Amino acid sequence: MTMPEFDHPRDTWNARFAGEDYLFGEAPNEFLRRNLQCIPAGGSVLCVADGEGRNSVWLAEHGYAVTAFDFASNAVAKARVRAARRGVDVDLRLADMESWAWDDVRYDALVAIFIQFLPPERRDAMFERMQSAVKPGGVFLLEGYRPEQVDYATGGPPRRENMYTREWIDERFRGWDVQVLESYDAEIREGRAHHGMSALIDVVARRPLSSAP
Repeated sequence: MTMPEFDHPRDTWNARFAGEDYLFGEAPNEFLRRNLQCIPAGGSVLCVADGEGRNSVWLAEHGYAVTAFDFASNAVAKARVRAARRGVDVDLRLADMESWAWDDVRYDALVAIFIQFLPPERRDAMFERMQSAVKPGGVFLLEGYRPEQVDYATGGPPRRENMYTREWIDERFRGWDVQVLESYDAEIREGRAHHGMSALIDVVARRPLSSAP
């Protein structure tokens, strides 16, 4: 099964975020909520491809210094409205993963929730860049789909090769302290875009105090 719109991701996501509602709802991601204690209190956090700000704004409400970016301009605009409405400061930027200056700042935590639009031939290099943005001793929080998600068709691109496996996680985070690595099926309800039984994989990995990513 193919969906040509995923070959034009910027147009696809701007169209998806065009409505007045929040595509993935306004509540934070449940995996992030469960693992909040892994992020040092008051620490700096980078939210990757954060869409309309449901996770970044929630983190700011909990006292974190949050930077977030997305390449969909209307999503970033809605995130700014949400942050203002909630009375918090979030450094919200319009940017994509390829152009983000990963080496400029290191963060206490990097949060990447359902960012599975990179094909395998580009994924390792991008994850290496993301890992470089985590401070030694900092954490990388990742939730994504396993290949079985394509059968559920309740979210994510219809491309098995884009999904994560335990084997790939083990290799990608080799040398890191993997504190959480869970594969499971669960029903999620995140707005109108993620709704129903889903094949999930959760990762919390801490970067060693003295090593390259």
